Amino acid sequence: MERVLATAHRIAKRDDLPHIVEIYNSTIPSRLVTADTEPVSVESRIPWFNEHRPDRRPLWVVEVDGHVAAWLSFSSFYGRPAYDKTAEISVYVHEAHRKQGRGTYLVAEALRHAPSLKVDTLLGFIFGHNAPSLALFAKFGFERWGALPKVAALDSLERDLVIVGRRV
Repeated sequence: MERVLATAHRIAKRDDLPHIVEIYNSTIPSRLVTADTEPVSVESRIPWFNEHRPDRRPLWVVEVDGHVAAWLSFSSFYGRPAYDKTAEISVYVHEAHRKQGRGTYLVAEALRHAPSLKVDTLLGFIFGHNAPSLALFAKFGFERWGALPKVAALDSLERDLVIVGRRV
């Protein structure tokens, strides 16, 4: 059972990017979380980092004992003005901090903060075989809004992408 620890988050700083990338890269071998199949570099993620603005599309980190333990990003959906009130959220938790409530905390905070960001719809794009992430989002009332069957090829296995959503 997941235990929920007292947690707080803050806006990510540029110095956090190597830790964010490390957590992200640690998920690649599982073929469960991301469609990247090779590690990404810190340099390649700088434009992505710079797209996040605290007032509209924040990038948050949770620190434990001075180390980044988890992060959540808000990303624009589809890049057209009519979708400005919709954001995709992504949650990544360091392996040593999983099943401690960090992801639960971050999703709860994303829902709480969305209105202040002028966001009324949150989306998640999750592999169909990623049961832990699907369960996390379902716990907060995200519903399955769509599925893209066999759109990802991971080590010769075709995988579905599930779109979950929730109005805030």
